[in-house]
Amino acid sequence: QVQLVESGGGLVQTGGSLTLSCAGSGQSFGNTVMGWFRQAPGQEREFVAAINWNGGNTNYADSVKGRVTISRDNAKNTMYLQMNSLKPEDTAVYYCAAQPPYRNTYYDTRSETYIHWGQGTQVTVSS
Repeated sequence: QVQLVESGGGLVQTGGSLTLSCAGSGQSFGNTVMGWFRQAPGQEREFVAAINWNGGNTNYADSVKGRVTISRDNAKNTMYLQMNSLKPEDTAVYYCAAQPPYRNTYYDTRSETYIHWGQGTQVTVSS
């Protein structure tokens, strides 16, 4: 059974930092594009960042560019999202996701490109 499990969310003050993790199981994700999305209450799920299979290519939403770093450790089947200078508007449930294997579409921000999803982790930034 393929699973993605996020962790690392929590409550942080404006300007603070958090690192989210996404641990994969049930298959190796070493040959897949992986990404992070987020969904705030009453809003649609939106793209945050994506990374190709070996970490050599990344893509970020304009809203987080310069404040967020996506990375991965294929040996651990795990992906990370380092978030700095957090703002209240970053408050959302953050989801990790994986595309089908052997694609390099890290630039595709559409959620329908991804076939495996985690259950989400809450990030709350207080003002």
